[in-house]
Amino acid sequence: MQTLTPLPATRPSLRPLLALPVIVSALGFFVDVYDMLIFSIVRVPSLQSLGLTEADVSTAGTFILNCQQAGLVLGGILWGVLGDKRGRMSVLFGSIVTYSLTNIACGFVQDVNTYAVLRFLAGIGLSGEIGAAMVLVAEILPKEIRGYGSAVVAGIGYLGAGVAYLTVEYFNWRTAFFVGGGMGLALLLLRVSVFESGLFSRFKAEHKGVSRGNFGQFFRTWASTRKYLQCVAVGMPTWFVVGILATFANEFGQALGLTELVKPGRCVMLLYVGLAGGDLLSGPLSQWLRSRIKAITSLLLLSMTLCSILLFGGIDTAEGVYTVFLLAGFCTGYIAMYLTTVAERYGTNLRNTATTSVPSVVRGTLIPMTLAFQAIKPAVGTLVGAGLLGLVVYGLAFWSLSRLDETFGKDLDFVE
Repeated sequence: MQTLTPLPATRPSLRPLLALPVIVSALGFFVDVYDMLIFSIVRVPSLQSLGLTEADVSTAGTFILNCQQAGLVLGGILWGVLGDKRGRMSVLFGSIVTYSLTNIACGFVQDVNTYAVLRFLAGIGLSGEIGAAMVLVAEILPKEIRGYGSAVVAGIGYLGAGVAYLTVEYFNWRTAFFVGGGMGLALLLLRVSVFESGLFSRFKAEHKGVSRGNFGQFFRTWASTRKYLQCVAVGMPTWFVVGILATFANEFGQALGLTELVKPGRCVMLLYVGLAGGDLLSGPLSQWLRSRIKAITSLLLLSMTLCSILLFGGIDTAEGVYTVFLLAGFCTGYIAMYLTTVAERYGTNLRNTATTSVPSVVRGTLIPMTLAFQAIKPAVGTLVGAGLLGLVVYGLAFWSLSRLDETFGKDLDFVE
């Protein structure tokens, strides 16, 4: 069992936050967020341009989104294993090539099935970026400022959603895909200068006989299985807010009786602007509280409150909906702390596999969430259906948080 190392009383230097790997990881996450959310933003206009009716846009959009999420699950496992076997940088190079080329191809689609296949492949590529970036930053930064580093990466990264929305607003959905793919390929030039994690390189040299990237180790005992599933459950509210509330915001606007059309793309953009602010706050909040668990719990409570206001607070204008999404994003911005605490829970031989696969499995949980939402919506209505689903999702998250150990200040130089 790992013991927590007391942090020094003196204030540590923040200069390492300006290191090239931190900057490039933040820019990589920026492009990753852009390319991951671009479909949610262009879902309605792109499918309408392919000749689909309003009803078909909802069903086909759900199908394509689920294909992307399935790709994220598969890719999260593949890239996670590769990152522990071959190194963090191999993932950062391979994943960005995959999703950049696939997103460029999305700009040429003419039918739903091709669209779905390409989003599946894009999902595979997109799943490698955030986990490997967070692990790299966590391993190269001193433990005293690790929370700040992950907050910088996530805070800058989530601004990619705003750029994606503005690109669609000023151009068209096909151009938006081209821009995302082009930014990814340009980022490869910066990645050439980034060095591998010294902790991982030393581990490879000193522990040649230790198994690395063995995904099955997460399920070797009930205790290890429970820990992995609890990590997944803590992240589920993020994709409930993004994948259900924001992506289908037009349907919630109609259910609220609003006369003005609510734009899902704008909701996603505002949500992620809020996420950027929330993640920039979560790092200092965690340092101040000296706890990852307390920081995440505080933000989750506020997030759940705002979701309740959105669904049952009697909002009567589209601007009111947009305001709630901005605030909800800010309160759901615990991703930096979430991924940091996942990285801190696992040894160097499994750290990348865990930190990459866990958020990808979280994204994959959107598949049963959308299926459940579509199944119960006709019986209980759009608002109540989302409310019941949210009750389950947030309940699982709080239950899991209450059973996870604190990892603040933990030394990462250990093996599973």
